[in-house]
Amino acid sequence: MIVKVEGLVKRYDKLVALDYLDLNVEEGEIYGLLGPNGSGKTTAINCILSLLKYDKGSIEIFEKPMSPVAYSIKKDIGIIMQNVAVFEELTVYENISYFCSLYIKDRAEVKRLTKEAIEFVSLEEFQKFYPKKLSGGLLRRLNIACGIVHKPKLIILDEPTVAVDPQSRNKILEGIKKLNQEGATIIYTSHYMEEVEQICTNIAIIDKGRVIAKGTKDELKEMISIGEKISMEVFSIEEEQLVELKALPNIYSVEYRDNLLVIKSGRGKNNLVKVLEFMSDRNIGFGKVITEMPTLNDVFLEITGKELRD
Repeated sequence: MIVKVEGLVKRYDKLVALDYLDLNVEEGEIYGLLGPNGSGKTTAINCILSLLKYDKGSIEIFEKPMSPVAYSIKKDIGIIMQNVAVFEELTVYENISYFCSLYIKDRAEVKRLTKEAIEFVSLEEFQKFYPKKLSGGLLRRLNIACGIVHKPKLIILDEPTVAVDPQSRNKILEGIKKLNQEGATIIYTSHYMEEVEQICTNIAIIDKGRVIAKGTKDELKEMISIGEKISMEVFSIEEEQLVELKALPNIYSVEYRDNLLVIKSGRGKNNLVKVLEFMSDRNIGFGKVITEMPTLNDVFLEITGKELRD
């Protein structure tokens, strides 16, 4: 077990930020912490790293108790937080080299690892630039390089793709998967469900400081009643027909707004066929039809009653 968190409680006066949180992260995982802003993800990370005192619970990393002075543990952890933490007066190369030297004393090794980290995040053309000259996406890549340059066994990324362009986001996600393939265990927090679905092997959905569901993405989707979402362009449909449609077997919900008909069905075969037959039998015209399997947002919505992005 790389990270073991049991019964973690953190209060700010009357506000309960973490409510008996439990987490278990196995070696070699990309473990996703998925939840809306304010759900407790960053608080949990700060407690795990002993950057924040907590009221109850226990935390072990590498099967050893974590504490503010557990330096033998901390040297094998890489941290990339939401807020970019680099030195404005140092160049890209100097920043990465400095953070590497905090863990590695051999100068030749620092130079080698710094070069590797620069290549890993594709900043070769920018290594003489100062941070203020970098775009938001490049700055995020620099932040990641500083956090992983010493080859940590455990890497914690807290919302690393916030406010970056699509190209940089894809580059970051590809880099995370590569780090994992090279042997790092990764904890990845986000409120972007698409990212978590794309890269994480196991996922914990957090809301109000508590884990409300956990498992692989397929296991999480099996927890809910929705099996398929059918979206159709429909320019005219009567209220009575919507009621009839909702009464069809295995139909979970029907919504019609701005000429878009969205039908959520339960698990089973031929849901789309039944809907198309219904539309044809009643001469209801329709355009483009899209069918989708459940997403993590559907899981969150059914369990909590609110959108993941709220």
